[in-house]
Amino acid sequence: MSVKFTLNGQPRVVNLCDSHETLLQYLRREGLSGSKEGCAEGECGACAVMLLTPDAKGQARYQAVNSCLLLLGSLQDRELLSIEGLADGNKLHPCQQAMVDYGGSQCGYCTPGFVMSMAAEYYRSEGKSFDLEALAGNLCRCTGYRPIKDAALSLKAPLANDPLAQKLKQGLHRPFYARSQQGDEHFVRPVHLSELWQALDTYPDAKLVAGGTDWVVEINQRYSRTSVQIAIDALEELKGLEITGDAITLGAGLCLSDIEHELKEISLFNQLLPLFASPLIRNRATLGGNLATASPIGDAAPVLLALDAELILVSRAGERKIALKDFFLGYRQSALKPQEIIHSIHIPLPLASHSHFYKFAKRRADDISSVAVALACRLDKGHISDMRIGLGGVAATPVRAYETEGFLEGKAWQLDSFQVARKIISQEIKPISDFRSSAEYRKAMVKNSLLAFFDDLEVRQ
Repeated sequence: MSVKFTLNGQPRVVNLCDSHETLLQYLRREGLSGSKEGCAEGECGACAVMLLTPDAKGQARYQAVNSCLLLLGSLQDRELLSIEGLADGNKLHPCQQAMVDYGGSQCGYCTPGFVMSMAAEYYRSEGKSFDLEALAGNLCRCTGYRPIKDAALSLKAPLANDPLAQKLKQGLHRPFYARSQQGDEHFVRPVHLSELWQALDTYPDAKLVAGGTDWVVEINQRYSRTSVQIAIDALEELKGLEITGDAITLGAGLCLSDIEHELKEISLFNQLLPLFASPLIRNRATLGGNLATASPIGDAAPVLLALDAELILVSRAGERKIALKDFFLGYRQSALKPQEIIHSIHIPLPLASHSHFYKFAKRRADDISSVAVALACRLDKGHISDMRIGLGGVAATPVRAYETEGFLEGKAWQLDSFQVARKIISQEIKPISDFRSSAEYRKAMVKNSLLAFFDDLEVRQ
């Protein structure tokens, strides 16, 4: 089983003995130990590398990603940089030099990851305002954030002869179909749906891997294994983004950071995505993958329920539409049929005039929700219409609060309406207590979200 890719400007051919091996494991096995393993689940960013990828418009860009969540088999025909490849010979890269000049490294364990996230933003911003959110996926255990921030904000635009900037101008090589086998383990990476159907004919029970931000955590933390993996992150048909007069259609394979960048006008996405894990995760995680897991605490589902989204599902037999509200059948169970995938997400337009997303977790960002609430409605002469409430963390699946929605429909926009709605939703939902929070807490947060929704709009008016 061999994988061919380019690392730090040099071609690599790796005889892969384990289809579950991650890029981080390979780097350290090869003596490239600048990338560190801090958590093996994408929480800390100590293992960050830069991957050359296309953006939503097909243009080349560097993306910082967690190498601990990147399966080596999915790197076929790809190009990436680890911290060892950033400097130009003996001359430090501007991001490395800034960290030296501003004292941004203390124990040094987190430093390579910070530098790689910083460098990806350096080439994206091209000397314009540096977005410090780009560093939000990197954890400094020495609490040295201020000098790291100073180093980032000191960066100027890349020089014209910067070799990595020149690399971006050369564009991308399109990936090709790849298939490899070692013993009983198989790894397939199709680039078109027709190739996916052929692979599924041969391996009907294969594990499908999109961004890997869920499955590879299982590999690392629980030693989960499967005989066949099919990476679907290179499927061009899942990368579309289209806005028409009556709908927004998002490819299920678009990474969340692309959605965040392209759909700034959707307030619910603007509120959701900065709280969805970290930039390093959002650079790989997909909307389709988040929904396909059918997790009751996936943050995207409540937002899409409030937006009344539909899913377009595809298989060799063709495509079908299903309302998202009908997609979740039980705990980690969905309406996906065997050998069927989510192709795209369809959001009807116009959007609700008033909406808000509330996330309750032990940490505000980069944490799993205890409860997630998304609300959307219109106001017609002071009365509520098209009320939709999407909830996560209160049942075995993400749910809509139909009874509460029905009560609020047509009611006057006033505090009394929401006070009654709080009592109704308290009876409607049946959350459980677990290690993350109690049932009573979950109910209280959902009820409080209704009042917060009312208060937030009152303040804006």
